[in-house]
Amino acid sequence: MFFSAHYSGDNLVPKFRNGESRKKVFGPLFMYLNSTWEETDPHILWEDANLHLRIEVECQPYAFPLSEDYQKVEERGSVTDRLLVCDRYIDEQDLHASSAYIGLALPGEVGSWQTECKGYQFWTRAEADAFSIKNIHTGYYNTYAWVPWFVGDYMYDTTIAIISRSRIDFGNLVHRPPRDSPMLWEIGYPDRSAVQFYIPDPKPNYINRLYRNHPDRVRQYGLWERYADLYPDSDLAFTLGVSDFTKDWFFAENAYSPTNWQIKFKLDYVNQTESYML
Repeated sequence: MFFSAHYSGDNLVPKFRNGESRKKVFGPLFMYLNSTWEETDPHILWEDANLHLRIEVECQPYAFPLSEDYQKVEERGSVTDRLLVCDRYIDEQDLHASSAYIGLALPGEVGSWQTECKGYQFWTRAEADAFSIKNIHTGYYNTYAWVPWFVGDYMYDTTIAIISRSRIDFGNLVHRPPRDSPMLWEIGYPDRSAVQFYIPDPKPNYINRLYRNHPDRVRQYGLWERYADLYPDSDLAFTLGVSDFTKDWFFAENAYSPTNWQIKFKLDYVNQTESYML
């Protein structure tokens, strides 16, 4: 299944109107089967499969497909650059956006890559001082990024054209997180993940043993239903300086029934002429 509204909604179902046509290659698909003796630790199978996965990733793009729509290495291009973060409330100097997620997707708006599904996308994570994306299919793209620990999405709004054998070096790209003043407080940290917050145990009939004591245990099915069990009489109340977001902030905001979460905090001084943003 290459397209689905599951977990995402109708936005990720491609729609073609007014005679629009597109081509997009999925694959080649690789299926690997392995086996071991019954008494052997089954994790050996997992490790063996992961080893072959890494080998196949290094082989991309393959040379054997004959379709002209599947471009070979010499038909593709690459980009390289450095992404910096400018936040003068943290540092007077621009910061290296190490570990940033940076990618190319069809031209659009800030954050549009999240629901774009008609074209190709190529992503990488930045190293300490630079990033590089190789084997990009020819076409027109915008550059998008987001940086863990910083809010907001980045987009380099100049459309770039990837042609065969092209090597594009942008120079420095600078992400300016939306901020009008110093931060007074925050709950958790912005990394687009729920694993930092409180994740309850699933109901016994929903337990998936693969995700028991797993870093991604948030993927256990039905966890959101536990909110009603944990807060049967009143909704969540979080007190800054007292509560612990890893224990007291539920990982999901449910939509089944309206809830009224409270964040309690104290400010020693409030400037009546200033604006405060939540």
